[in-house]
Amino acid sequence: MINKDIQFASDLRTVVTRLTKKLRKLSKTGLQFSFTERSTLSLLLHSENGLLPSELAAAEKITNQSMSQILNRFLKDGLITRTASQTDKRKVIIAITDTGKQVILQVLSERDEWMADAISKLFSEEEYNSVKNAIGPLTKLVDFE
Repeated sequence: MINKDIQFASDLRTVVTRLTKKLRKLSKTGLQFSFTERSTLSLLLHSENGLLPSELAAAEKITNQSMSQILNRFLKDGLITRTASQTDKRKVIIAITDTGKQVILQVLSERDEWMADAISKLFSEEEYNSVKNAIGPLTKLVDFE
């Protein structure tokens, strides 16, 4: 049974990796940013009150120094703001700007449009439902530590 599980895991990893690479290439806007940069902007997009640089680094599983380089680029490009924390002046809160929101939403839109078009043209109703039903279990994989 282990060999079947390993083969299944390998097949799933391969197809997810290939799909991810394809989606990256299909977004002209997204090509301007690394995977970690896009992911960081996405985290900030979904954060109502902003995040600390250390929280962003931990979420992306990179060093604080690497996150600092990303944030410096974003600040220079007008994609984020840095604001001193109201409770602890030593801390800085990172928030996404309207420009940053527009950029990440454009990346997501380009990918979603391609994906929706491909699904509508390629999937039978049964395939559509199978993939739709797999989203929950696949999300568990993403969240597994």
